Amino acid sequence: MTTGRRTDALTSASTEAARRMLDLLAAGAPAEEVAAQPARSRAGGAASGDLAWIEETTQVALSVRRVLDQYRRRETELVALFDTAGDLARLRDLDGVLRAIVRRARTLLGSDVAYLTLNDPAARDTFMRVTEGSVSAAFQQLRLGMGEGLGGLVAQTARPYASTDYRTDHRYRHTGTIDDGVAEEGLRGILGVPLRLGEEVIGVLFAADRTPREFTPDAIALLASLADHAAVAIDSARRLEATGTALARLEAANATARAHSEALHQASDAHDRLSKLVLRGAGTDEVAAEIAMLLGGGVAVHDTDGSELARVGTAPVTPSAASLAASRTEGRAVRAGGVWTCAVLAGAEPLGSIVLTGRGDLPEADRRLFERSALVTAMLLLIRRSVAETEDRVRGELLDDLLAGPASSAHWDGGSLTLRARRLGLDLTRPHAVAVLDCAPVLRSRLAAENARTARRLGGLAGTRHGHTVLLAPCDRPGLLARGLAADLTRVVGSPVTVGAAGPGTGPEQHAARHAEALRCLTALHALGRTGEGADIADLGFIGVLLGDRADIAPYVDRVLGPVLAYDAERGTDLVRTLHAYYDQGSSLSRAKDALHVHVNTVVQRLDRVAQLLGPDWNTPASALEIHLALRLHHLTRGGTGAPPPR
Repeated sequence: MTTGRRTDALTSASTEAARRMLDLLAAGAPAEEVAAQPARSRAGGAASGDLAWIEETTQVALSVRRVLDQYRRRETELVALFDTAGDLARLRDLDGVLRAIVRRARTLLGSDVAYLTLNDPAARDTFMRVTEGSVSAAFQQLRLGMGEGLGGLVAQTARPYASTDYRTDHRYRHTGTIDDGVAEEGLRGILGVPLRLGEEVIGVLFAADRTPREFTPDAIALLASLADHAAVAIDSARRLEATGTALARLEAANATARAHSEALHQASDAHDRLSKLVLRGAGTDEVAAEIAMLLGGGVAVHDTDGSELARVGTAPVTPSAASLAASRTEGRAVRAGGVWTCAVLAGAEPLGSIVLTGRGDLPEADRRLFERSALVTAMLLLIRRSVAETEDRVRGELLDDLLAGPASSAHWDGGSLTLRARRLGLDLTRPHAVAVLDCAPVLRSRLAAENARTARRLGGLAGTRHGHTVLLAPCDRPGLLARGLAADLTRVVGSPVTVGAAGPGTGPEQHAARHAEALRCLTALHALGRTGEGADIADLGFIGVLLGDRADIAPYVDRVLGPVLAYDAERGTDLVRTLHAYYDQGSSLSRAKDALHVHVNTVVQRLDRVAQLLGPDWNTPASALEIHLALRLHHLTRGGTGAPPPR
């Protein structure tokens, strides 16, 4: 009985102890409380056999508790990893992803500091990217060469490494920079695991304490799992960021393409409008006005010589030679001094220029429009030149027929020529002068072009005959026309231009003779060394009389002796008779007074009056020759012979 009761008592005590430990395990009591059960049983007077059984049961319970703790910890870690994966999946920018990774690593491992470095393939090192819990600026800016320190070794080998106390751990290659940064941060225990994408290591994730720490395999595995999640998240964030950047660039490119397309559309529309104006026969004024409206500024169009062809909305402005040269060279509009200049070209041939005022920096679209305007202006000027060349050819043919004269053909018809001239806007019944022009041979084509321009301005005809440039223009003072042409064309051509003129003629049959006379006058100018001047026959004095083929004696006499003849006619004096006697007697005062039967003082007084009327140089050899010839011609025109009789 005794033995049976003892067995029942042992079983009861053991059972009670086992139930209590199970309750503690179920309640999640601390391991210390479970381990205290044998002591409680001993204090309660438990038998030695029960105590042995209770201690054995306690060890089993503690083992169960450790397993349960491990499972709970794994569960917590797994939950944390799943939460981390979800958090990382929701992040979009790379900086946010990196900060979340480092923050979660510090939390999961319960470390003082967590940080992340990224590899730099170009520099062949790894650099500090994000830190959490760090207080040292030097530490936050560290760069680790491959293989240097714990982190450099992880980055190089793609394997996790841990150090219980990095300061005294000589398994790693220490450098002064790394050791100083770690010491300033106060780190001791450090764990680093690689961030891997396949076989590529993109960085290192760290957890570190400021006291020595033994990192368990579970801690290493946990940080490695977090690093795997982090690497994928970093790669996704990078790809997303690259996609966003590509999309932004694509959108910018699309916007640029749209703007460019719109600019091209506007430029094309403007080009069409300007082209239609030109093809409709609009002049430079209308085209310039349209350009000014399209560009919102003032516009001036100039010819190759700088003469203004049209101007709208601006004061007179001349393109600078430097801007025009730059525009021709670059083939684009050039801005200088607040003025835009664009050369008007037909291929490489300059046709003129177009100037835009009142605009600052032109946007690319407006600049292209301005340059297109120059192309349209070139088309307009080419059309005008083509029309002018055709008209000049017709006018030249008419001029050639006029200068050929009646002697050129039995079928020459002055009436037909007059009708042809009227169709061109010329009235040949008006007085016209003929001018023959000459310059250096290399510039004769330029002279012909400028002569044609002058003919259009004067309402005349221009052409070339017998190698010389010829102009037929409405004029009753050929000498004045010749001098003006010589001066103006010398300036434009840049070389002396000599002009001989004759006229006026008032019928188509007279112009051939006038042309021959003008040609003789031109020849005489060259012979007299007066190249670069302009004159008619009358301007050449007695040489002109000799060269002339018509009765120009009276005008010549009047030009030379006019004041003396008028004085005699008004006062009844004998100045002309005195001059006859003076020259006939070899310019001798004494012989002249005998021929005139007057006192020598009278001769002197009369000659003084002549000097007052004709000028102080009247008795120089050249003037004396002119006066003596004019006296003879005057006597001949009055029907006399020989010298006038003395009285």
